Amino acid sequence: MKITKYLIIAIAIFGVLFSAAYFVKTNSKSAITYKTEQLEQQTIERETVVTGKVIPEDEVEVKPQIGGIIERIFIEEGNQVKTGDLIARIKVVPNEQNLNAAKGRVEKARISLATNKREFQRNQQLFEKGIISSADFSNIELQYNQAVQDVRNAESDLKIIKEGSIGGSSSANTDIRATVPGTVLEIPVKEGDQVIESNSFNSGTTIASIADLNKMIFEGKVDEADVASLRVGTPLTVSLGAVENQKLSAKLTFIAPKGTEEQGAVQFKIEADMELNDSIFIRAGYSANASIVLERKENAMALREALIQFDRKTQDPYVEILIGDQQFERRDVTLGISDGIHVEILEGVSAQDQVKVWNRTEEREENENEEDDA
Repeated sequence: MKITKYLIIAIAIFGVLFSAAYFVKTNSKSAITYKTEQLEQQTIERETVVTGKVIPEDEVEVKPQIGGIIERIFIEEGNQVKTGDLIARIKVVPNEQNLNAAKGRVEKARISLATNKREFQRNQQLFEKGIISSADFSNIELQYNQAVQDVRNAESDLKIIKEGSIGGSSSANTDIRATVPGTVLEIPVKEGDQVIESNSFNSGTTIASIADLNKMIFEGKVDEADVASLRVGTPLTVSLGAVENQKLSAKLTFIAPKGTEEQGAVQFKIEADMELNDSIFIRAGYSANASIVLERKENAMALREALIQFDRKTQDPYVEILIGDQQFERRDVTLGISDGIHVEILEGVSAQDQVKVWNRTEEREENENEEDDA
């Protein structure tokens, strides 16, 4: 019985000693250590990406000066044309009301001419006999000459309405010619279509669109939050959606003075002249993205943005600075420009300060070891 009693006591003592040793070992484990970083000089750029398209700098729409029907088209989309090249031929279909009115003006002018002619011949005989003065005869002669001219004008108007010109063309057509050199981008009409003339009240039907594809611009829209940072002359880097691994340089030439609201946000139109590459053929209307550097600062004292914390109540930024062995204190900081990775520190931290890194090294290692064991 004594042996059993002593054995129980020994086992109890051993258990107490083992528990104490385990407790001491567990509590003597080193605390979690934090790494630190210092301010570094960085070149920080704040940029935005603008979505838009590439279009010709000047695109001209060729319109007819008289209405009619497209009789023939002499070009195709993509053709190169020069100023004066024949694009299409229009057959004139006169308006019945205008034609009737023009015929009436001709008849009226002829009646007036006949009257003035008789008056002129009668007074010419009187003038030759010395019955009327030279001044009176000059006035009658002037009226007669004006009547002759009125007939000519009325007949010319009638011919234009009937034939489209006063050149006496027997085919009753008019030619539409290119007004500028370039590439034919679009022909929105086809043979047999009826077209409307361009005048003060109507823009007219477009026969063809012509543009010089050697002069292209980027056109896009910038959010109101970024437009204040833009300046004419700012460089852009343009990436084309249809051409991979190619970037073109451009220079900002226009910023719209007035914005337009789109889906609740105010957008401002911008334009930039592009520097084309001879190895790339750029078609009008390519979608493109332009990167614009809104702000740039060289040799800025910066930290990784991941080290910045924000007060839950005031939302003021702060970091924690090493002041002793794994002892840190809070420092409020003033932030400057940021590129999303690094942020400029204007005030609150010096170049010698050690800034706390929030990654827990030992905890991460333990998690990795647990995963390895699993």
